[in-house]
Amino acid sequence: MTPTIGAALAVARWRKSSHSGDEGACVELAALPGTVAVRDSKDPAGPVLLFPPAAWAAFAGAPPRR
Repeated sequence: MTPTIGAALAVARWRKSSHSGDEGACVELAALPGTVAVRDSKDPAGPVLLFPPAAWAAFAGAPPRR
């Protein structure tokens, strides 16, 4: 992780996914310059996945698998 990304994550404004349920299985997102960061809300100090905005948009807009 670059120092710039690390600094951006330190002040990121995280929001919980609207698809997260009440049972604690929550995903949080933060929009950073040129990147979408994703983390587990139960482990905010844990690992963060970083995606290019186009990749995240394709994933988030994909139809659900049945």
